[in-house]
Amino acid sequence: MNAKFTISYDGTCFQGSQTQPNGLSVEDSIQKVFKQLNINTKITLSGRTDKDVHATGQVFNCKIPSYWENLQKLKDVLNRHLPSSIKIKDIKIVKNDFHSRFHAKKRVYRYLVSKKETTVFNSKYISHIKKFDEEKIKKAIKLFEGVHDFEYFHKKGSDKDNTVREVYEAEFYKYRDIYVFKFCANSYLRSQIRLMVGFLIKVGEGKLLIEDLEAQLNKKKHIFRIPASPYGLYLTKVYY
Repeated sequence: MNAKFTISYDGTCFQGSQTQPNGLSVEDSIQKVFKQLNINTKITLSGRTDKDVHATGQVFNCKIPSYWENLQKLKDVLNRHLPSSIKIKDIKIVKNDFHSRFHAKKRVYRYLVSKKETTVFNSKYISHIKKFDEEKIKKAIKLFEGVHDFEYFHKKGSDKDNTVREVYEAEFYKYRDIYVFKFCANSYLRSQIRLMVGFLIKVGEGKLLIEDLEAQLNKKKHIFRIPASPYGLYLTKVYY
């Protein structure tokens, strides 16, 4: 049976989502539990998240034995064996040809920022930015919407030849005392969101101009290349 899993995890506990030689990834932790349950399978993630990046709606699919038809029981057993930093939220049986990565239509990320000082309990989950102009960021973030070549907004050394991506939605809003950068796109380049957020924060702080963002997005100048902290970034939903 081909099963689709929706999971959440605390990225600060792992060396990224994708399997690592040291075995310290989200995928490695899940595979370890599968083997304990005599489920020999291969996990296909919807996309990778880097070290310290969290997820509330990551998706993967894999083949599971037919005797695990009681999906609620499988979910409960997995959650008992997995570390507390990983949670299985949902399991569904899908068509045999379903592929969590190639069939994904949209991916949503959120980046959380607060003007309040963080504490030892939330500093790995929210980024602290002391002062910024909300209206400048609201205006600037809209430049990312549409089809663009994000060559100047991705980590060098990535194995992507095609750097064109379509951003369906980009917005900045406040929820209680948290400021949220939200991006919905077909897919993303490595570190693309953190580089976009990093630039937007500099615009909000008045250290860069919206015109600077336009110039870099149009590949006229490579002005700023420092990504925002991974703390605060969440993969929140994958649409199929």
